[in-house]
Amino acid sequence: MGESGFDYVVVGAGSAGCVLAARLLRRTEARVFVLEAGTGRADAPTPTTPTRWVANVGSEFDRQYSDEPAPHTAGRAVPLARGNVVGGSGSVTAMAWARGHRRDYDTWARLGNPGWDFESLLPLFRRAEDWEDGEDEYHGAGGPIRVEREKDLRPATTVFVEAALSLGLPCLPDHNVPEPLGAGPVAMNVRDGRRWSPWNGYLEPLLDHPRLTLRTEARVHRLEFSGSRCTGVSYEWRGQRHVATASAEVLLAAGAVDTPRLLLRSGVGPAEELRRFGVDVVAGLPGVGRNLQDHPLVAGLCFEPEEPQPPVNAELSGTATFCKSRADLPAADLMVLAMQVPYLSPEIAAEYPPPPGAIGIVPALVRPRSRGFLRRVSADGDLEIQPNFLAEQADVDAAVAGVELGLQLADRPPYRKLAPSWVAPRGRLSRAELARFVRMSCVSYFHTCGTCAMGPGEGAVVDARLRVHGLDGLRVVDASVMPVITSANTQAPTVVIAEAAADFLTDGR
Repeated sequence: MGESGFDYVVVGAGSAGCVLAARLLRRTEARVFVLEAGTGRADAPTPTTPTRWVANVGSEFDRQYSDEPAPHTAGRAVPLARGNVVGGSGSVTAMAWARGHRRDYDTWARLGNPGWDFESLLPLFRRAEDWEDGEDEYHGAGGPIRVEREKDLRPATTVFVEAALSLGLPCLPDHNVPEPLGAGPVAMNVRDGRRWSPWNGYLEPLLDHPRLTLRTEARVHRLEFSGSRCTGVSYEWRGQRHVATASAEVLLAAGAVDTPRLLLRSGVGPAEELRRFGVDVVAGLPGVGRNLQDHPLVAGLCFEPEEPQPPVNAELSGTATFCKSRADLPAADLMVLAMQVPYLSPEIAAEYPPPPGAIGIVPALVRPRSRGFLRRVSADGDLEIQPNFLAEQADVDAAVAGVELGLQLADRPPYRKLAPSWVAPRGRLSRAELARFVRMSCVSYFHTCGTCAMGPGEGAVVDARLRVHGLDGLRVVDASVMPVITSANTQAPTVVIAEAAADFLTDGR
C-alpha cells in the first residue's frame, strides 16, 4: 500500500526522533510521518518510575540485543538494552542528563565537523533544558526537558560523596559544567518524581497536531531509492506492507544499532559485504556499522550496610564522581556511581551472592579506546554486534583503576561506617586478579553510538550537516553519528544532535 503526502519521514520515535518531529512541526508547515518499531505504552509503570528503570532491561520495552561472546569479557555475551517504546532508550534507561566534557565536542569539530565544538553547541544544550536552578551561562530554563537533582539523598549516596571529598576529589554540585571533575549529585531528566524523556517533553504534547502522523509497532524494512535519492521507506504495520514517500527528506533516527541495520538492508554500506549477501549497492560506504562505541561499566563492587537502609529513590543512584584513572590525563576518563542497590553482572552475582539490603559502587570507563562493529551476517539481514569491550589494554588498565578507586572510597571512614562488610570482592586483589574481575563484571552502560560516524574521511557515513555521503534526501540523526563517544551519559548529546539537525532543516543555523 502506498502512502504519500508527507514532507518528512522520521524513522524512530526515540530521543532524537521526538526532538526532530516536534521541531519540524513547530517551525515549519511540513507534514511529518513518524514510524516507531516499539510500543506506544511509554506511560506504563516501569518506563515512568525512576526507581524501576532496571526492570525495563529484558522486558517488552527493550529490544533485547546482546553482543557476541568475546575473550575480552571472559567469553560472556553482554546485553545491550535498546528502547522498544516511544521515546526509545530515553524511555527505558537511567535518566542521567550529562553533557560530558567540552573536549568531547571540540574533538568532533577537529575531526572535520565545523559547528560541532562545545561553544557552538552550548546554545542548543541550553535551549533543550528546563534547569531546576533557572537560566545561567551554562543552563537554560523553560525548555522541553526538565532537569533536576535528587534533594533527598540516601545514606549510600551521601557517604559516597563524603568519601570522595576525603580522598581530595573536588566537590561538584553541577555535573554539567564544561569541565566536570569531582563528586556530587547526578542531574536527571525527571519532573515531579517521574521520568521526563524527550517523548514527554517534545512530542507527546503534539500528538493531536494535524500535520503529525505517528505509527507505533511499525517495522521499517528498507529505504526506497530513485537513483541516488532516498524517496521513502518500506515498512510493515498490522500485518501489511506499506511504502511511505517523503517529498523532502527521510530522517533516520532509529539508533546506533537499527539505523546502520536499515542502511545495510537497503544497499548502503561496505560494498563487498553487501554483494556477498546479494544486496544491490546503492552507496558504497565502508563506515556503516563500524566505529561502534559504548561505555563499559564494572558491575562488581558490592557492600553490606550494618543497618537497614531507607527505601530507594532517584534513579537508584543519586550521586557520582568524575575522576581520572591517571593523574596526567587532561580530563576525567572515569565516572564512578554510588548505587543504593547491588548492580552486578550475572557472573559476579553468582560468585558473590549479594545479601538483602546490599549497596554498590559502579565505575564506568567514559573514554574507552576500544572500538567495535556491527555487520551483516546473513541474507536475511541478521547482525553480529560486537562492541569489543575492554579489547584495548588501556581500557583494562583504566577499568582496574576505577575498581581500585571504588575500593578506596569504600575503605574511607564515611563509607566504611555505613557499610563495613565487603561482599564483592571479598578482599584485596592482585592486579592480575583485578583484570579478571573487570572482565567478569563488565556490562554495557547502554550508550551504544558511533556506527554512522560524522566526518569527511573514508570511514565517515554522514557529513557535518548529517547528510549521508553520496546520497540525496537522507540524513542520520541519532547517536550513531558521534565520531567519538562523549565522556558521560549519551542522552543529552543525542538530543542536541537532533536540535542541530532541526536547525539544519529549518535554516536556523
